[in-house]
Amino acid sequence: MSTSKLDTSLTKELEALKQEGRSKSPERIIEQYIPPKDESGPRYKMVGSNNKFIRLNSNSYLSLSNHPELIAAADKATHKFGVGPGAVRFIDGTFIHHDKLEKRVAKFADKPAAKIFNSAYTSNCGLALTLSNKKTHWIGDQLNHNSIIRAMRISNIPRENKGIFKHNDMTDLKRCLGEVRPDIERIIVIFDGIFSMRGDYAPIDKINQICKAYDSKFKDGVITIVDDSHGIGAYGDTGRGTSDFCNASPDIIIGTFGKAFGVNGGFIAASKTIIESVRQKADTYIYTNPLSVADCAAAIKAIDICDSDEGLNLLKSLKERTAQFRQGLERLGKESIKGPHPVVPLMVRDTPKTHDLVKYLFDHGVLVVGLTFPVVPKGDETIRFQINACHTSADIEYVIELLSTFD
Repeated sequence: MSTSKLDTSLTKELEALKQEGRSKSPERIIEQYIPPKDESGPRYKMVGSNNKFIRLNSNSYLSLSNHPELIAAADKATHKFGVGPGAVRFIDGTFIHHDKLEKRVAKFADKPAAKIFNSAYTSNCGLALTLSNKKTHWIGDQLNHNSIIRAMRISNIPRENKGIFKHNDMTDLKRCLGEVRPDIERIIVIFDGIFSMRGDYAPIDKINQICKAYDSKFKDGVITIVDDSHGIGAYGDTGRGTSDFCNASPDIIIGTFGKAFGVNGGFIAASKTIIESVRQKADTYIYTNPLSVADCAAAIKAIDICDSDEGLNLLKSLKERTAQFRQGLERLGKESIKGPHPVVPLMVRDTPKTHDLVKYLFDHGVLVVGLTFPVVPKGDETIRFQINACHTSADIEYVIELLSTFD
């Protein structure tokens, strides 16, 4: 047997992606981490380049991944239990660190219970498999993350059991709720907390208020879910995410340890009954090995830091650097989307210019993400900047200066 015929077909498909502008560039490889020094934040060396790069494309908002206490916690757990669990959770693959992390994140999210996954992506998919039946209707924001879209697809509900409301449009959310068939028993309203390409947030307080008006009309009610992967740890006065910022919590919170907490993995936080249902029914939990004890130990330490004075100082620094960058863009007359989140989009609105600016920044030691047509509509071309707590005032001013000199 040979894959030559398949290879030929796949080559054509790959070429089609390239022609459509949807092909991914070759992956750059980080080969060295250079710790902060003097007025400079950390730098990174890339294979094939002599530059030292500032990462403005990292989700590690609190810059905890190189924190010595996280590294020490991961090292201690690894030496005690090894590098892998050796089995799925149901077959004695559950270690004390898994249990401790679930209790810790439930407390942090202010929910009765939590269940951890390998990622927020698999958390979303597992939750969809758990909650969906023939009498379930899903409603989502039109700009929801791919993991939510995929979760709604694999839930195996009919097309007519889905609704999409215009981005953050509460009137359109009411329309979707009003169109649900009377025989439906359970409505799921799901949305991102922070929309990762824009840095704006879902108004959870308003969403809860609207959903409450429809709750009594359905047997199992209207359940609200936020995927707050970009908010948890990095947003709100105490770092508890979009719920913290809006002073309102949905019924279920999905989050990640792989962004502000600087580690790996995802979680669902909800009622004890929902979490037990997840444990019993979510394929993406049942049939895969869990996080390593190292990941769990580091995540526990990250949450502890977030709940400390050090964490509040990191949040303060993050807010200051974000404000500094946004003010710099305003000073240059650059267009962005307003908001306090450290995801700061620069609206370029031109595909060739976006590519040129990304390259210009790369050539000057700055890593960013450019979004161009057809990934985004023509006229919405954007560069996403992501501020981290490790960025210094000098780092931000350097990037603003580069933007001011780009022609």
